[in-house]
Amino acid sequence: MSSELVISASQKGTRIALLQEKRLVEYQVEESESSFTVGDIYLGTVRKLVTGLNAAFVDIGYEKDAFLHYHDLGPNVQSLNKLTKDVIAKRLTSGKLNNFKMEPEIDKLGKIDKVLGKNQPILVQVVKEPISTKGPRLSCDISIAGRYAVLVPFSNSVNISKKITDKTERTRLHKLMTSVKPANFGIIVRTVAANKDVEELDKDIQNSIRKWEQGMKALSEAKPRDRIIGEMNRASSIMRDMLNDTFDSITVDTKEMYDDIRDFIHTIAPDKEKIVKLYSGKSKLFEQVGLEKQIKSLFGRSVSLPGGGYLIVEHTEALHVIDVNSGNKSNNEESQEDTALHTNTEAAKEIARQLRLRDMGGIIVVDFIDMRKPEHKKELYDVMKAEMKADRSKFTLLPLTKFGLMQITRQRVRPELNIVTREVCPTCNGAGTIQPSILISDIIENNLEYLLTKQNERKVSVALHPYLHAYFTAGFPSPRLKWFFKYKSWVKLLKDSSLPITEFKFYDKDGEEIEIATT
Repeated sequence: MSSELVISASQKGTRIALLQEKRLVEYQVEESESSFTVGDIYLGTVRKLVTGLNAAFVDIGYEKDAFLHYHDLGPNVQSLNKLTKDVIAKRLTSGKLNNFKMEPEIDKLGKIDKVLGKNQPILVQVVKEPISTKGPRLSCDISIAGRYAVLVPFSNSVNISKKITDKTERTRLHKLMTSVKPANFGIIVRTVAANKDVEELDKDIQNSIRKWEQGMKALSEAKPRDRIIGEMNRASSIMRDMLNDTFDSITVDTKEMYDDIRDFIHTIAPDKEKIVKLYSGKSKLFEQVGLEKQIKSLFGRSVSLPGGGYLIVEHTEALHVIDVNSGNKSNNEESQEDTALHTNTEAAKEIARQLRLRDMGGIIVVDFIDMRKPEHKKELYDVMKAEMKADRSKFTLLPLTKFGLMQITRQRVRPELNIVTREVCPTCNGAGTIQPSILISDIIENNLEYLLTKQNERKVSVALHPYLHAYFTAGFPSPRLKWFFKYKSWVKLLKDSSLPITEFKFYDKDGEEIEIATT
C-alpha cells in the first residue's frame, strides 16, 4: 500500500495530509502560534492542591491551570523533583544520571499533598492538549520519544512493543537494549525497531539522550512557565512514527520546509531522502493533488459510502454518534440480511478512516443497520478491528450489542479537527438572498478592466471557483479570449475550489495578491 505525505504551509500554520492509495486517511492543521503540544516538557509551578480529586493544578503559562492527577505523577516523581531542584540550584550541570542517587518510589495509593507542595517548581510533560474549556493535562512520568525507542528517565526497565510478536526478535531486542541503555534510564522499544541492527538503535538512543541533556541545560537557566524540551512539529512526528517502505512521496510547497524535512529524513532514514519533493506549481498544492475536494466531501455531517449508503456523524460534548444508512443502494444481494452486512462492512471501513481523519476521541457509538445472524455480527466486528489496527491512538472496541450498537473509546490527546464544509454566503451573511450570481462575472470583468487599463498591470492571474473558471474558458471565442483581443494581454485563470462561488482573487506577475474591491 503506497503512502504519500502532502504538506502545505501558510501564514496561519501548516496543513498536513497523509494519503494511502491516493485516499486521505489523516489530516492535521498545525497553527503557527500553537503551543502546549503533546510531548512538550515545561517548568511549572504548583498553584493548587485538591485533595478531594487527589490532584494538583499547575501553572505552565496557559490561560487555565493544567491538571495533574496523582496517578500521573509516576513512581519516581521524587527523583524527578530532586533532579529539578539540583539543576535549578546549579548543583548539577549535566542530565546524566550515572551517579544520581534515586529516591524511593511513591505509594501507588498515596495522597498528592504528601508529594507536592503549593508554589513548588515541578517538571511536567503535556499528555493532552487543551480541549474545549479544559486546560492541558500533565504527567511527571517524563519520556523522550525517538524513532525506534522511547527513553524514560529514572527507570531501569526494558519493555518491548506488544506488536512485535516474534519471540526470537523480542529476546534479541531486549538483550541489545539492556546492553546499550545508560544507567537510570528505561527503554520502551517501538514496533519499527524490529529487525534493526544495534548501530541504528544505539544512534537513536544517543539522539534522545542528547535531547534530554540539552533540556537539563535549559532548565538550569529557566524561569517558571518556560518550555524546557519541545516536541517536534506534527509533520516530523508523523514521519518519525510512520515512515516505512510504503512511503513513495513527501511533497512540500516551501523551500524552508523542504530543507528541514530533507535534513530530518537524512537523520532517521537516509535511503528515503530522495522521496522529498518541492512543489513549485502556480496553483495551490492541495488543489493540484485533489485534496480540497476530498476534504470538502469527508468532513461534512453526511459522508457517502461507495455502494450508495451514507453515514450521519453527530458530535456532542460527551460523545460522538454515527448512524449507518443504506440510502438508495440497489439490492443486488440475495436478502435484506446480506444487504445490511455489505453496507455495514463498507461503513466500518469508512468509520475507521473518519476516526483518524477527524481525530475523534472519547466515546463513539455507532448505530449499524440491524443484522440477525450472529456470524454476521462477528464478521462485522472482525472487519472493524482489522481496519482500526492502523490507528496510532489507543482504542477499545466492543462487539455489537443486541440493539446493533458498537461502542468505541479512543484516546483523545488534542482537540478534534472540525472542518466547516458548509459556506455562509459572503454577500448576504446567511440571510438567504444574494445578488444574482450572473453579476459576479460582471464584477470580475470590471475589476479586470480597471487593472489592465488604469493600473497598467500585466500578466494578471485570477483565482476563482471552478464553476466561474468553466464559464470564462468555455466556448469559442471564450470570454477569456475576448479579453485577450480587447486588452492585448493574456489573463491566467486558476481553479480554486476552496473559494466560494462569489469570491475571487487577483494576482500580479510576481504572484502577489492585488487588493481590490470585490463588490
